[in-house]
Amino acid sequence: MTTPLRRLFGLGTWPEARRIAEVLRAETTGGLLLLGAAVIALIWANTPWSAAYQALSSFEAGPLSLAQWAADGLLAIFFFVAGLELKREFVAGDLRDARRAVLPVAAAAGGMAAPALIFTAIAAGSGGEALTGWAIPTATDIAFALAVLSIIGTHLPSGLRTFLLALAVVDDLLAITIIAVFYTTALHLLWLALALVPIAVFGVLVQRGVTRWWLLLPLAVAAWASMHESGVHATVAGVLLAFTVPARSTERFEHRLRPLSAGVAVPVFAFFAAGVSLAEVGGLGAALTSTVAVAVIAALVLGKALGITATTWLVQRFTRARLAEGLSWWDVLGLGLLGGIGFTVSLLIGELAFGAGSLHDGEAKVGVLTGSLVAALLGTALLKVRDRHYRRLHEQEQLDENDDGIPDIYQR
Repeated sequence: MTTPLRRLFGLGTWPEARRIAEVLRAETTGGLLLLGAAVIALIWANTPWSAAYQALSSFEAGPLSLAQWAADGLLAIFFFVAGLELKREFVAGDLRDARRAVLPVAAAAGGMAAPALIFTAIAAGSGGEALTGWAIPTATDIAFALAVLSIIGTHLPSGLRTFLLALAVVDDLLAITIIAVFYTTALHLLWLALALVPIAVFGVLVQRGVTRWWLLLPLAVAAWASMHESGVHATVAGVLLAFTVPARSTERFEHRLRPLSAGVAVPVFAFFAAGVSLAEVGGLGAALTSTVAVAVIAALVLGKALGITATTWLVQRFTRARLAEGLSWWDVLGLGLLGGIGFTVSLLIGELAFGAGSLHDGEAKVGVLTGSLVAALLGTALLKVRDRHYRRLHEQEQLDENDDGIPDIYQR
């Protein structure tokens, strides 16, 4: 019997398509808040009142500054939600089928390898310090990328949206792995072992159906604090906690925490991370032409698009997978460009690589902001053309709907 061809970016199930649509609507608001917070910070940091911004960022609240609380504490919520999404997709979602999962996983890997190689090639001539930022352009920002896609992609096939979501989530998992492995300066095994205890207890409780916040929150805080003391970045605790949640409960946790993640945690982090003073990096021109910024921009804009598109082509070339009927490689390239929106995790890695407030960190921030903006604009322009193409097809063919409101295409 001949094995049927698999279709890349094909439609998933109708419930999954509805769920993806709900996620996209939520991320639109979060993406706009993220952008607004970054713009406010960037403007404030370059006004005569920039000293007030710096004082606010460095204000000590207990053991950490406000900026550190945002990076180490609030982003743990973001990674917890990302971990929930990842587990749901691969355990209970459409990507539980290995044939469906191979594409976003491979594309995420390719979309991380190509930018890292391009960054390394450009930064190699400037010495070892710049090279420590090789991982900055490897991550895709979930909130920002999905917000852009949801605004422009009203008629794009839902398979493309599912793919971008899965790619971004896998991307973040690989990014947090990179953070844990390559940006852990000192490892304290005792604290790391202690962190596993509340994580295990948390897992036992959620596996038994316990969802009371007054039981789970202290355990999550204990896990976070121990992970922070271990030397591993504290956001890793968020991912590990999420992986203990049973697939049947992930949607409930997501429903509760996604507004906090997209509406508070990520925008607040962006506010403290994006406020680079151009005067401290020699002005906009000097920052944009610095080796670090050029490497980040090239890696985000060219590396992401090349890595994602080329990997997708290789999956089709060497397997029986094919693009879903009606899709073109222009669609894939558009998604690859949106993958170049680094932002949240890229800013975090920049701080870890060079040290918050350092010259290279400032240059990296300029590169991340510029590269993400260019990638967003190019991806928007291309996918907007493709969206008009699909809208014309929709108007011409007018799909019939069943009595239950499910389009016929989902019944095939």
